[in-house]
Amino acid sequence: MPLPSAGGGFHAIAYTFVKAYKAGGVLRMYKALRARNACKTCALGMGGQKGGMVNETGHFPEFCKKSVQALAADLQDPVPASAITAPFSYLNELSPRQLEALGRLTTPLVAEAGSDRYRTATWHEAVTRISAKLSASTPDETFFYASGRSSNEAGFLMHLLARCYGTNNVNNCSFYYHQASGVGLSDVLGGSTGTVTLADLDHTDLFILIGGNPASNHPRLMKTLMELKRRGGTIISINPLNELGLERFRVPSDPRSLFFATTIADQVIQPHIGGDIPLLLAVAKLILARQAHDHAFIAARTTGFAAIEAHLAGLDLDDLLARAGVDRATCDRLVEAYAQSKATVFSWAMGVTHHLHGVDNVRAIADLALLRGMVGKPGAGLFPLRGHSNIQGLGTIGFTPTLKKALLERIESRFGVQLPTTPGLDTMQSMDRARAGRIRSAWALGGNLFGSNPDATVATATFAAIDQMVYFNTTLNTGHIHGRGQETWILPVLARDEEPQATTQESMFSYVRLSDGGQAHHPGPRSEVQVVAAIAQRVLGEAPIPWGQLADHGNVRQVIAAVVPGLEGLAEIDRTKHEFHIAGRNAMSKAQAQFRVVQPPTLPALAPTELRAMTIRSEGQFNSVVYEDADRYRGVTRRDVILMHPEDVTRLGLSLGQRVTVGNAVGTMTLTIAAGRIRPGNAALYYPEANVLVPRATDPESDTPSFKNVVVAITAA
Repeated sequence: MPLPSAGGGFHAIAYTFVKAYKAGGVLRMYKALRARNACKTCALGMGGQKGGMVNETGHFPEFCKKSVQALAADLQDPVPASAITAPFSYLNELSPRQLEALGRLTTPLVAEAGSDRYRTATWHEAVTRISAKLSASTPDETFFYASGRSSNEAGFLMHLLARCYGTNNVNNCSFYYHQASGVGLSDVLGGSTGTVTLADLDHTDLFILIGGNPASNHPRLMKTLMELKRRGGTIISINPLNELGLERFRVPSDPRSLFFATTIADQVIQPHIGGDIPLLLAVAKLILARQAHDHAFIAARTTGFAAIEAHLAGLDLDDLLARAGVDRATCDRLVEAYAQSKATVFSWAMGVTHHLHGVDNVRAIADLALLRGMVGKPGAGLFPLRGHSNIQGLGTIGFTPTLKKALLERIESRFGVQLPTTPGLDTMQSMDRARAGRIRSAWALGGNLFGSNPDATVATATFAAIDQMVYFNTTLNTGHIHGRGQETWILPVLARDEEPQATTQESMFSYVRLSDGGQAHHPGPRSEVQVVAAIAQRVLGEAPIPWGQLADHGNVRQVIAAVVPGLEGLAEIDRTKHEFHIAGRNAMSKAQAQFRVVQPPTLPALAPTELRAMTIRSEGQFNSVVYEDADRYRGVTRRDVILMHPEDVTRLGLSLGQRVTVGNAVGTMTLTIAAGRIRPGNAALYYPEANVLVPRATDPESDTPSFKNVVVAITAA
């Protein structure tokens, strides 16, 4: 497949119409997009009470291929009966895309121990048997997991059930994605979220993007970047992969950009995988050498500068640049842009967090921002590009192993209960306990927990050791096939635009939206809140918490408003429809930010046949959900490929299009070599399929796996 001249453009428009036609027609898709519901894909956010296709600054039209893909998936016909009852020997062979495309789940499914396939069940049987298993388990034998797809109401009710049941084994998908951002930002600034609003991006003059590819993963951000360029701003991309969409992009909703394309990145820097910290330290060292740091801000708003200054003085600049794989002239150009900037936004995605030193990556970014006072002022700040639409909201309402003290005390006071204070398990710790055969009951609220796990071979065995695995989903995914417990339940639930009652979500800019819900596309699926409340009634009774009343979303919002700091506005949102930013999120939570000394990581040396690889998503997928096998922006038509630099292909005596064995101590894959616009010595493979190669080792502070830094050997197949 030839590379297009730019990302976006007429192809994206045509794709939207084709998807709409297949999903029941353009009018049906347009009505779904325009409904007052928050977008179901990335946490950039749109929709809500301002209307569908409207962002939080009120701009229309705002939507992208990801929005259309997610809506089209939910508008599918039901999964055929023949597929529901197909044996696992058949379903095992289906790809993530093929499973997603089978259709909507509309009836509960169960696979008992020893069964070779799922069978349909009634909701009564599902609730009865799931409740019985939970009642028969001890709190330490359970865990509760949530993706970012669900609402604040469903997430709050599920973690309240878990804690009243007696466990803090409550965790979310952030632990495998952006937890390093939360830990690093909390350590430096005191708060775990970004410090910018969408409006801030209208006033920045320099946007430094590290380890991210919004052209594929957050396409609506491209319009904001286009507008920044038209104001005369500068954009710098730091990524081992030179991404096409960040070079040139045709914004479909802007005629000038659509026809003539917009040059996005002024500078593309391609460090080695794992070379971010040495590069950031080199920039910081040169900023100090130029006396370009903000002396007044540092003196008034930070501590620890003397230690940072001494640390940087002791580092050798040439050594840092060699570790980063960046030449001096390239680094000087970056330093010049930063030194001249009046308002810089630092943004990053999982290319930063998916390392064994992910927290230190974030600290290094935050330190660099503090050096020039780029935190807590208009147009400047720290901006983690979060994935799923409500992952930040689930953290805010407490779907985490450790409840903040204020939230814990308010819940106990509100209901007259005593919640557990023993340490809860995060996602990897829950997997470890399951692997040891010590989990009887596990719930996954949305997402694909199996597909999010490193070392897919071990993950399959881990899930098989769980007595009862319960999934809340709208469509089938690989977890339902390869992540089965001894007994597995799939509960078909409603998407947020089908909910009979309104729900709320929080964007990556800490903006809380109200989604109206709507008509269900098919009979059978139920609201997540309804299901959780029904099980809670059976397991815990109606006292002291009236679970039956909490099946009403408005009642859940009243509780959240009373107990969750920052969400007091939910108390009146049903009446006023007033959406809001959570106060205090766009500044430092500490009176003084803390500079942190960060050491350059020591990476294992590579053997002659080895490359350092990272897993990537394609333009045709969202998180672990694959909608299309082709990746237009990288010129490939299939996913069983390894993207390599032509220099490495030649050096290893291989050829483009050749089948090769890619392996390490974790696993092996047979893949086809494709040309990648990647720095020599590095490679890229598609997630989640490449999880068979990702070790289970994690960052010691965030417990996040190293999906972006995997050593693999390449040999002819």
